[in-house]
Amino acid sequence: MAATDDKPAGGIVALGKFDALHIGHRELAIQASRVGAPFLLSFVGMAEVFGWEPRGMAPIVASCDRKRVLSSWAPFCGNVTPVELPIEFSTVRHLTPRQFVEKLYKELGVRGVVAGENYRFGYKAAGDSSELARLCEEFGMGAYIIKPVMDKNHYSRKTASSNSKERGQVSSTRVRYALSVGDMNYVSELLGRQHRLILTAKDEEAFTSSKHRVSAPKSCMLNLPPKEVLGVEFGI
Repeated sequence: MAATDDKPAGGIVALGKFDALHIGHRELAIQASRVGAPFLLSFVGMAEVFGWEPRGMAPIVASCDRKRVLSSWAPFCGNVTPVELPIEFSTVRHLTPRQFVEKLYKELGVRGVVAGENYRFGYKAAGDSSELARLCEEFGMGAYIIKPVMDKNHYSRKTASSNSKERGQVSSTRVRYALSVGDMNYVSELLGRQHRLILTAKDEEAFTSSKHRVSAPKSCMLNLPPKEVLGVEFGI
């Protein structure tokens, strides 16, 4: 059974939290593309399930810009653009590791999975990458566990001190930190591309500009802006 553009049956599913679409996420997609049609599986609706307050922080990548970013990965993925596969968290929240893998096999019909060696899954994150590989073998699926893409930048210690999951790998936490200090070179290293800020407004008068400077209210921003730094230019 061959995967289609939007159906994962017969394809290879990369597992993770693909919020920033950084080079670590891209590496998962690359590995998936080497053995089949690449899909990125992530969960949506977690905030509603857990009753989290709306985050005061915008996403790193605007929703409307994600397809463009994924298209830019095609040259790394055998000229195939990875497809996002969002799954409602409420439908998998209580699944054991075995039930989750069974869902991938029976309901989605995937041929294999790719995950980082620190990936955890199942109810209360009970399963790790070793169990993922074992269960996939049991169901006749391929499992490709890869090492994380490491970040050797000098900001490592600062970001690691605020996040117990940090082990020096490229992460969304590091992207957010780099944006918060306005280090756009570092942001580009982590993302593998330049950061694009998407603005929207019904009333054009909401924007004011002079030379290379554009001012807009936060309500117009669809994703996370960098700290205001001399020399950073925004285009609309």
